Amino acid sequence: MARPTIADIARRVGVSKGAVSFALNGRPGVSEATRARILEAAREMNWRPHSAARALGGARAEAVGLVIARPASTLGVEPFFAQLLSGLQARLSRQQVAMHLLVVEDSAAEIEVYREWTSAHRVDGFILVDPQVRDPRPAALEELGAPAVVLGGSGGPGPLSSVWADDREAMLSVVGYLAALGHRRIGHVAGLPGFRHTQRRIRALRDSAGRLGLTGAVSLPTDFSDAEGAAATRTLLSRGRARAAVGAGAARPTAIVYDSDVMALAGLGVAMEMGVRVPDELSIVAFDDSVLTRVTHPAITSLSRDTFALGGQVAEVVLEVIADPGTRRNVKTATPRLVIRGSTAAPTKAV
Repeated sequence: MARPTIADIARRVGVSKGAVSFALNGRPGVSEATRARILEAAREMNWRPHSAARALGGARAEAVGLVIARPASTLGVEPFFAQLLSGLQARLSRQQVAMHLLVVEDSAAEIEVYREWTSAHRVDGFILVDPQVRDPRPAALEELGAPAVVLGGSGGPGPLSSVWADDREAMLSVVGYLAALGHRRIGHVAGLPGFRHTQRRIRALRDSAGRLGLTGAVSLPTDFSDAEGAAATRTLLSRGRARAAVGAGAARPTAIVYDSDVMALAGLGVAMEMGVRVPDELSIVAFDDSVLTRVTHPAITSLSRDTFALGGQVAEVVLEVIADPGTRRNVKTATPRLVIRGSTAAPTKAV
């Protein structure tokens, strides 16, 4: 069935197209009785404004765009994104603003979506996630003149508003805690290496090695999936014990930090599979806290933050930027706090 037009409404009501346009856009020029007839006909015909026509008229789309360039299979099991999306939509819906979500394969496809949605006036602004090293997306959005907010980053100056937390400080708190327990060989199952927050966490571990007297500090990047998290754990745990490894390569870590709760859970499963006792022989820490870290045994020590509230903060800032495109906000959120559970302890002398 063809999409109903203003001309179709005009024919049904028996008025001019100009009168229909005045009525639908709330402009004077028609009587209240005629306006009511036109609006009723539009409702019955399920008429909706065309996005291009809305753009020409300067009307808002009442929607925000979120384009994510990550494997859809990993997003489907990621509690962080579920809580983030819930927080975003809860705040946006208070203003009756929708969220258009699309998962794409890479940054080039993401930028193309930005261009298409901006030219068609599909959305009023964008939320950009997963800031990258040498990221082309902020410049592309600035060139398009599209209001946008970055979730993440380091808080430094940039072309777009941002909402961020101090990933480096969070990683330093984890490594400091493990070192205080007596761990000197710490592994890190990291996320995608092109992400800035991944690089900050890797550098924080590396920078801590000399200061805390670590004899081992290694990061293995992954795609955030449970499969790659498990594979990285097997690689780390396949290293020899400290005494056996002397002169024969790196020793097995006594603690592993995971960049997501899903990977931490996968790592815990691998430790059980390999007969490595947690926490006696291996301590495990997750960078995200969710119900997954609390219902497993042992419960997993985690860096915790209110991700639902974080989504609400991002939505609040993007609405401000849409209302005043000239504004620039740089909002630092609370650094995730370490919640101690049963997966961490001092290493036994045997390891």
